[in-house]
Amino acid sequence: MPESRSSSGTMNRRSFLRKSAYAATGMAAIAASLAPLRDYDDDISLDDFLRKHYKEIEPEEMEVMLAKITQEVEHEYGVRPHVRDLKPMAGVEFVTALNLTRCIGCRKCVHACVAENNQSRNPEIQYIRVLEMPNGTFDVEQSSHDYDPETVPREGFYYMPVQCQQCRQPPCVKVCPVEATWQDADGITVIDYDWCIGCRYCEAACPYWARRFNFSKPSLSAEDINPDMAYLGNRPRPRGVVEKCHSCIQRTRAGRYPACLEACPTGARKFGNILDPNSEVSQILRDKRVFVLKEEHGTRPRFFYYFDV
Repeated sequence: MPESRSSSGTMNRRSFLRKSAYAATGMAAIAASLAPLRDYDDDISLDDFLRKHYKEIEPEEMEVMLAKITQEVEHEYGVRPHVRDLKPMAGVEFVTALNLTRCIGCRKCVHACVAENNQSRNPEIQYIRVLEMPNGTFDVEQSSHDYDPETVPREGFYYMPVQCQQCRQPPCVKVCPVEATWQDADGITVIDYDWCIGCRYCEAACPYWARRFNFSKPSLSAEDINPDMAYLGNRPRPRGVVEKCHSCIQRTRAGRYPACLEACPTGARKFGNILDPNSEVSQILRDKRVFVLKEEHGTRPRFFYYFDV
C-alpha cells in the first residue's frame, strides 16, 4: 500500500489522517475526538490512531501488536489468550458445501460459531442465519429466520444456513473506502478491525446479510472467552467496527475444521480445499447438482448448496 497516494491518485486513510492531524491543533486532539466512536479503555493513543494497515505491518511490529492484544485481553477479561497471526497456506482455496437434505434447522452451528469467535452475548451477534424455507422454492423472501427451534424440523420446510459466502468477486471489498477488508489467497475475506472506520458500506453492499456492526461494547465475560485467537479472526473487536464469518481462521489455517462444521449433528456441512481434487468438497462439486445463493448478483460464492438427489 502506498504511503501517500493510491494508484488511483486518491489519498489512502493513513495519509489522510496524517495530513488532517498536522493541519489541526494537534494529533492528540483529533485522536481523542474519535474516542466515542471506538471502544478503548483509555484515550486513543497516537500509535492507535496512525496504526499501519495489516498489509504494511512488519513481522517484528506484528509481534509487538500481538503482545499488546494479549495484555489487553488479560486485563479486560482475566484470561490469557494465545493470539497468532495466521497466514494463508500455499496451494489452498477453501470452499464450503452444505447438504440441505441433512440440515434440520437446529441452529447448533449458530451457537458454536458465537462461542468460538468471541461474539457479543448481549446483544448476541450471530454470523450465521438459518432460514426456514418452504419446500419447492429457493426464494429467500418466502423464508423465516425467527422460527421456533423446538419445532424443527417442520414438515413442509427445509433449512438453509446463510453466512459469509466468501465470494470470488466480493462487493463488500469493492465498496470499502479505506481497504479495511480484502480477499486473501485462500479465498477467505478478512477484516482489519483496527483499520475499519465503521462506515458500513460493506454491510449495505453484501447481498447475503453476512456482516454485523458493533453498535455497543461487545458483551463478553471471562467464561465466554475463547483464548485461541487470530489477529484477523476472533480476537475481541471494539465498538464501532464491522465483523463477519471468517471461516474460523484461527482453526482452519491451523489445519482444523470450522466450529460450525464440528457442531453439526447431521454432518450437513463440508469444508475443504477445492484445489485438491481428492478432497471431499471437490468430489461433491463434481458429483452433486450444486447451486449458489443469489447467483444473479455475480459474486461467485465459494459456498455451495446441494440436496441428496
